[in-house]
Amino acid sequence: MPTWSSLNFQDSASPGMEQLIFFHDFTMIVITLITVMVGLNMVFICSYNLTNRFLLQEQLVEIVWTIFPVFILLSIALPSLKALYLLDDPFNPSITIKAVGHQWYWSYEYSDFPDIEFDSYMLPEENSNSIARLLETDNSLVLPTFSQIRVLVTGADVIHSWTVPSLGVKADAVPGRLNQMMMYINRSGIFYGQCSEICGSNHSFMPIKVEAVPMSYFVNWAMSFN
Repeated sequence: MPTWSSLNFQDSASPGMEQLIFFHDFTMIVITLITVMVGLNMVFICSYNLTNRFLLQEQLVEIVWTIFPVFILLSIALPSLKALYLLDDPFNPSITIKAVGHQWYWSYEYSDFPDIEFDSYMLPEENSNSIARLLETDNSLVLPTFSQIRVLVTGADVIHSWTVPSLGVKADAVPGRLNQMMMYINRSGIFYGQCSEICGSNHSFMPIKVEAVPMSYFVNWAMSFN
């Protein structure tokens, strides 16, 4: 869950989010190096009045600042393509969940368990003992850890967006359309998210609560609906 004064991403709970954090950190390093290098060059050239010599009459400089950015872009593009591939890899899922966005709550259906279907509403602050303000729900989306999970997202009325930052997943819930996303949770815990598409007056009251549990606990939980 988010915390006050935090400047970093939430702790990762999936390989996909780990790739996104790595790509972000790597890109920030590249941006910082470019900024420092360009700044120092500008200070050096202006301080020693070398503008005419190095910027207007130096062919080597023109070759360098044409070719060097190509390698920079390649160094950014390759990790980016890897992350996109891992996030969109259509692996064979162990379990399929359907999330339906309503104004202003979520409905969940477990395709592999026809008896499991429920709505998830935000708990009012006076009824919640959690410190997760505006994020606690009456029913959690229970998912197994170390399993391939497919989530199908759609909307029942307007466009919503199903987002859980710690899992690195975000998909728009569009009425009349199914969007698919894959995830793999590598640790147990409770992970919070919210609707990330403005969907009306109570848009900020559509929390998402994912409870990741071991497979044995998940099977017992699913059998309790029979």
